[in-house]
Parts: sequence; C-alpha cells; structure tokens
Amino acid sequence: MRSEMHQKVQASHLQRDAYLYVRQSTLRQVLENTESTPRQYALRQHAVALGWPQERIMVIDSDLGQSGASMAGREGFQRLVAEVGRGRAGMVLGLEVSRWARNCTDWHRLREICALTDTLILDEDGLYDPAHFNDPLLLGLKGTMSEAELHVLRARLRGGILNKARRGELVIRPPVGLVYNPVGALVLDPDQQVQQSVRLLFETFPRTGSATATVKVFRRQGLQFPRRPHTGPHQGELLGGELGHSQTLRVLHNPRYTGAFVLGRSPTRRKMEGGHTVKWLPREEWGIVIRDAHTGYLSWEEYEANLQRLRTSAQAQGAERRHSPARRSPARVGDLRPLWKSHDRALPCSPLPSGTELCLPAVRSRTRATHLSDRPRSGHRPGRRRVAGRSGYPAGAGGGAGRATGTAGAS
Repeated sequence: MRSEMHQKVQASHLQRDAYLYVRQSTLRQVLENTESTPRQYALRQHAVALGWPQERIMVIDSDLGQSGASMAGREGFQRLVAEVGRGRAGMVLGLEVSRWARNCTDWHRLREICALTDTLILDEDGLYDPAHFNDPLLLGLKGTMSEAELHVLRARLRGGILNKARRGELVIRPPVGLVYNPVGALVLDPDQQVQQSVRLLFETFPRTGSATATVKVFRRQGLQFPRRPHTGPHQGELLGGELGHSQTLRVLHNPRYTGAFVLGRSPTRRKMEGGHTVKWLPREEWGIVIRDAHTGYLSWEEYEANLQRLRTSAQAQGAERRHSPARRSPARVGDLRPLWKSHDRALPCSPLPSGTELCLPAVRSRTRATHLSDRPRSGHRPGRRRVAGRSGYPAGAGGGAGRATGTAGAS
C-alpha cells in the first residue's frame, strides 16, 4: 500500500506545495471534540513521508467552527479551491471527505479541478489520483455517503424536535410580553409596564382599525413599546423604543399571544448564494398548532378578527397579502358615467363589449391644446393614442372633426 502511494507521487507533484485542510462543524465541537482536530493536523506526517518538506505543507484551518453543508461563508475552502485551480497544489489532504464538504456539488467541483490540474488527494484511507478512472469512482461514492450522513443526522434531530413539539414542550424564543418562568412554563412577563404596553396595542387596534393608526396613537401619546434584541451587545435585555409599523404587524400576526403553541409558520429555505430566506405559510399549512397551551393576552377569536381587519386593509403577510380583497381594483361600473367636455358640449359615450361605458373624445379642443391635424407627426409623445376621426361622432364635434378625418386619410 505504501509503495503504491509512492508510485502515484511524481516529481511534478513534489515541485508544488501540499495543502492540508482542517475543519470542524461548530465551535462547540472545536472545544469539546478535541480528538478530531489533532488527528487532522497529524496528516502532515503523511505528506512528509511522501516526500514533501515541512515548510512546503500549507495548513488551512480558518474554517474551524464552520458547517460543511455549503461552500458559502467558508473562506478556507474557497482558498483551497482557488490554489488548486491556479496549479499551485501538488496534493490536498483531509481527514475524510466530510471534512472538505458535506455537499456533493462542492466536493465534485474540487475533485474535477484536481483532475484538471493533476493534483493528488489524500485522506486517512489512502492516496487518490482524480485523473485515473477507478479513483474518481471511489471518491464520488465517499462524497455521496458523506452527504447522506448529513441527511441522516438532520432527520434524527428533526424527529426529536417534532416529537417534543407535538407535546407543546419545545422551547421556542417567545415574543415580547411572554417569558419562561424558572420551571420552564411560558407565562406573561412579570413586568407590569410590559404587560400594559402589549394590552394597550391589542385594545387600540380594534378601535382604530389599522396598524398605521395604532402606531400614530402610540406616537401621539409619546408611548414606548418594549423589545428584546436577539443579537448585538444588548441581546436578551428589555429595552424600550418607538413603536414601528412592522413591529405592530408582527405582534398582531403572532398567534402565541393567544396562548397557542405553533410550529411551522415560517420555515426557512437555503439560498443559492448563501444564507437563508423566510417563507410565510398560510394558516392551513402550519405544522403544529396547540391552542390554550399557556396563558395569553387575547382569545383565538379576537386574533382571527384582527387578521380579518388586516386583510381588509391589505396589511397581511405572504399569500394573505397577495390575495387580499383590498388589493383588487374595484370595477368601475355603475350609474356614474364620466364625460369629456369639448367647448360646452358633452361628447357621447362609446359602448364596450363588457357592458361598461368609457367616454372618449373625437379630438381635443383648440382652447386646451394644438389640434391634432396641426401637429407634426414626429412631435407626438410615444405611447399616446392619436385620435383622427371616429365614426358615430357628430361631424362638427370639437369644431374640426372633418379636418381630423382628412388628416387621417392623408396619412
């Protein structure tokens, strides 16, 4: 086995550097799983045994505490791929495939670049040449198993979370106005000022009928609304500030204020460029809903009435906003029929197939603008409709319909 490894290493490989990639998934693993990191650093001895001097072995360990599920955010892995692509690496080292990537796309990209630049790959099991036929098959199988392993780990964690959530015992960060007591039960915030602020919001909104009017009431009276930052230097602290419109909508849409335990309202999806995006689901697609799981500020019926008011004012979220009746322009039908005036006479209306009536002028009045027939063709505005006579209108309407018709015929 050792002789076979030496046969794969050529002089062209030894003329370039060897790159050792070290990664741990989380900072907790770095601190607690202390055996994995020394094992990864020990791979340098394999490179020395194959002919690389110590000073030619470059260690990339800037991804300690970074997940391998995606290439985004991993500067160390991106640097490794860049060095291999420039042809500076004779060999790349890693404890196993999962240390490089848990994503087959990232792993296959690195493997293909290694094959194009004649770069060897070494892990704890052996040395591989991606340019040969058999080695890429084995490396591809290892990458698939690594990605499947990540799926299995996530499925186990997800199953435990759902099992606890079905009992309503899963601890989820509560909104402002609700806190966990020392025994783990979700109760109203013991701070009476916080309770009064939340209650005042729920009392003001039905009276005003809109979130904007509610915000104006708070600002007109100089009232502050509590908040607890989730990040930053004041994380978890109770702070006061001016009530905002988006904050009002979040409070009114949150069913936890009714005492319900809800999971699956806004699942996150991973984006191609990295990071995550939140998708708000309609109520019938929520995963778990347990009413009266804890004390709240309003009833479920009051919560639904608030949502109906929001839908009416087109201030819903997600699909509710897109399908809100307030966002649909009402049809302009009825007894009111607008008329365009030319001098002191009203022009007749032209019937449309749908039964509605839309009034159009034969020509514009001389008293308001230059007559259409007197305008140069290149002077009209793009997109503006040029009217040049219309059958069914009086011949003398507007004082120049005949001349307009003649102009149309000449053009």
